Amino acid sequence: MDDRTRYIPSHTGRHVLPNLPFFHKLLRFAQRRPPRVAVRDVNAGLEKTYQEVVSDALVLREELAKTLSLETLNSLFRDEEVFVGLLAPGGYEYTVGFIAILSLGAAVVPLASGLPVVEASYFLHKAQCVALLVSETNVSLGQSIIRSLEEEKHFHLPCLPSIASFFSSQPTSADEIVVSSNRMLDMNGASAVIFTSGTTGPPKGAVQRRTWLTGNAEADADFYRITEQDVVLHVLPVHHASGVGLTFLPFIIAGACIEFRSGSFDAAWTWERWRRGGLSFFSGVPTIYMRLMRYFEEAIASRPPEERVEYAAGARNIRTMLCGSSALPGPVQDFWENLRQLPILTRYGATEFGTVIKTDLDPSGTPRNSVGRVVESASLRLEDDGHLLVKCPYMFSKYLHDEKATIEAHDKDGYFKSGDIARRDGTYYFILGRASIDIIKSGGYKISALDIEREILGLPYVAEVMVVGIPDEEFGQRVAATVSLKKESGGSSSSSSRTRTELTLQELRHDLRTKLAGYKMPTILRLVEGELPKSGTAKVQKRILGPAYFPPNFRDIPEVQVWQSDSKSKL
Repeated sequence: MDDRTRYIPSHTGRHVLPNLPFFHKLLRFAQRRPPRVAVRDVNAGLEKTYQEVVSDALVLREELAKTLSLETLNSLFRDEEVFVGLLAPGGYEYTVGFIAILSLGAAVVPLASGLPVVEASYFLHKAQCVALLVSETNVSLGQSIIRSLEEEKHFHLPCLPSIASFFSSQPTSADEIVVSSNRMLDMNGASAVIFTSGTTGPPKGAVQRRTWLTGNAEADADFYRITEQDVVLHVLPVHHASGVGLTFLPFIIAGACIEFRSGSFDAAWTWERWRRGGLSFFSGVPTIYMRLMRYFEEAIASRPPEERVEYAAGARNIRTMLCGSSALPGPVQDFWENLRQLPILTRYGATEFGTVIKTDLDPSGTPRNSVGRVVESASLRLEDDGHLLVKCPYMFSKYLHDEKATIEAHDKDGYFKSGDIARRDGTYYFILGRASIDIIKSGGYKISALDIEREILGLPYVAEVMVVGIPDEEFGQRVAATVSLKKESGGSSSSSSRTRTELTLQELRHDLRTKLAGYKMPTILRLVEGELPKSGTAKVQKRILGPAYFPPNFRDIPEVQVWQSDSKSKL
């Protein structure tokens, strides 16, 4: 295509941002007067403006470029795919590192802090990263990863000193920063690689287009009415689709403030932060909301009434609380609705296509256990067996260096095969679970493990539950439940009616008799102490825990109870 930029010098420089809609927005926020706060980093004790974010990102970009080979710099000039690793927890260093990599024209490969060296090395090598940025807290881990890549794969990867070491005490004036007059970078080019959680198989690197930075983020910001006045408390992992695509980019693109509190989730700290106020958004997963509910019941409910009112008001003053990707169990949703006088808004999405089903901001008409209605830009199909197929404008471009997996992930009409089983009632969708682990085939029935889990969680003495299918010669699979019982709460006079120290399979089935059909009843039970183990994204990994709790010889394990019936047809 004939273009004036063919005949004139390229417009680049220390204070020049790439021509991308993302940077147009970012620069406008950086030029606001008075300066607007972009990031509060609780762990680092920092509060930084959009001007400081952009200024520090440009400094870091220059230092990063110095470590790159001439071949890599030429690839960037030609707008070819170049990947850079980012090893940092959610916070200011992460934000600056993320934007610095994008401003270089490269794609971000975010990695979880505390990731095993072998796993981190795999991700960086898979992406053929040309450099690694690390936070102050991850310098030692970064050095171990670099050594591992050198020794095991003979793969040289430059690693800069910590991101924080390049922060400037005197930020560049926003008036000195401009967006390039060069042609816009290819919006179909790579902006990030988000590795899937590996719930049902080895992690795959989903490459996100640059349209994901603005198109997808703006769609979420518009739907949830995010503005420059909003403050979101960010406690999710920033290497995961929700932590980046839902709780980071939409707030950056709207000029809002992101308050990061990284590390292991702390329910006590979160309640205290809510109590202080000043927040308008919060996003979590079911496990987080369950932990917060449990802490309230065990530690806050027994406090003086005036204190309880303050905590409840703190939760109520958060305008929007989000949860994905399945609906909250009924008792958990009921708790929050009673406390806040507002429900938690559910949504459904995936790494490969973002959020495609959302609960309305006024969810009064949303049926119980529904994740909402399809967003206007997405096209969904349900196959005869309930498999959910998805098309939308902001889908991933490919699985990194895996053409076969990319092709196999789509049907003949180009719809992405989500791997989830769903049903639709009118315009509302209900997620029944992962086809591979949440759908139990027993005695000719297809049973949703999530439906059974919701009913078991509705029992007053149950803290957590995991339901899986266990191979069985006669029925194909049996319904097996792993249950953690609630600890007795010292503050409630009714605690004895809500808790118990033992549970038999017969008692469990008796308490479920009005809630579940006979063929859905658990026929195998194992009690466990404390919380079920979770992945780094707070998901129960059934693929690992199912066989661990119910191995082939489960009948010989004293802790496992098996239902014996005179009439097996009633199982």
